[in-house]
Parts: sequence; structure tokens; C-alpha cells
Amino acid sequence: MSWNMYKTHHRYGGVRGDTLLDFGTGASIYHLLSACEVFDKIIVSDLLEQNRTEFQKWLNKDPDAFDWTPIIKGVCELEGNRENSEKKAEKLRSKVKQVLKCDALKRNPYDPVIVPPADCLLVCLCLETPCKDVRSYCNVLKNFKDLLKPEGQILILGTLNGTYYHAGKKRFSLLSSKKEDLEMAFKEAGYIIEKAVYTLRADKSNIDVADYEGHYFIHAHKPK
Repeated sequence: MSWNMYKTHHRYGGVRGDTLLDFGTGASIYHLLSACEVFDKIIVSDLLEQNRTEFQKWLNKDPDAFDWTPIIKGVCELEGNRENSEKKAEKLRSKVKQVLKCDALKRNPYDPVIVPPADCLLVCLCLETPCKDVRSYCNVLKNFKDLLKPEGQILILGTLNGTYYHAGKKRFSLLSSKKEDLEMAFKEAGYIIEKAVYTLRADKSNIDVADYEGHYFIHAHKPK
């Protein structure tokens, strides 16, 4: 996720509630730093055990955990609270209630755990690899509906028109999606789109690492 996209959407567009599901958290916390101000409970999740373990290290203040302090300070500055980075970290830790395994391609993505319907589902840069085409992307969106309360919100950020990315020497495929494909998938899955933002990739210096052309952010909700 680009830092500029984060700055644009870090306040969650006025979305708030009791419970936030963060799907495909990875080992990251940056996208949750503003969420802890507007949600009482946060459930994080990832497919990979090593990512869940790394997140748990930060949660437990393990001395070997990655140091997110510069990012936390940056978010505090965006929110106008430059001196509260430690309080921000503790608030986020207090709001995270579960760290779960998830799989986007399962009918119940948290199987075997049954998660009560939430107010909001957040998905950042994790559907491009498991979804091989727009049809599978649409099916995942349909499964996500069961995770939301009536009128529950879904916030998804991803890449546009990519075909691959590299992690070290390993090459992964990316879902090649266009604006029209994404909006069609949301509508076919039964969501009402509230906002859609598309930005072109400004820095192409690492095009050999990943060839996506831009980012998208879609805010939609499940009907009553």
C-alpha cells in the first residue's frame, strides 16, 4: 500500500462501529493505527503462520518484534497528535481481541472459527494472489458478505492491472483487474458502492519487482 493512499484514507471515511475484521493483516499494523480510534474490537487474521506469529510478537511487546515506532509517529502526526505515539500503540494493542488464520477461498474464510457478523471488514493488498480472475474475486466478495452485519461496511485496497510480483526469488501471480471489472464484481456480489478511488503508480523504479499500474480503494456496504 502506498503511503499517499494511506494518507488519503487513514480516517476510514467516517466508518466506525463495534467490531472491525482485518482480513489478510500480514505482519503489519500501519493500516490499523487509525482503526483503533473508531472501533472497540479488532480481529486480525492471516493465512501464513509466520505472519501471525510476527504480529503476535508486536502485540506481546516481544523484544524481537519489528519496531513500528516511526510509522506510529507518522500516523499520529497525520491525526494531529504528535506526542502520543506510545499511547497510540497501547490503544491498538488493547483493541486487538483475536489473531486468526484465514483463507480467502473458503466459504467461511475463518473456518473452523465462526466469527460473529462485524460492522466493518478491511482488506489491504491480499486478494490479488489467491483470486486468479474476476470471477473468483467476485466469489470471495460474496463469501465476505456473511462476515458483515446488515449495512456493514467493506473497505478494500488493492492493485490495478498487475500480473506478477516477486518476494525474494519467488514469483507470484497477480489478479489483473481494471476499474470496470472491480465495480462489476462488487455489484454482482450484492454490495452498494459508496466510494471508489483509483490512482496511477507514480514510482516505477521497482517495476521488475511488481508490474501493477496503480492502486484502487473501494468503500461499499452490504444492504439491509
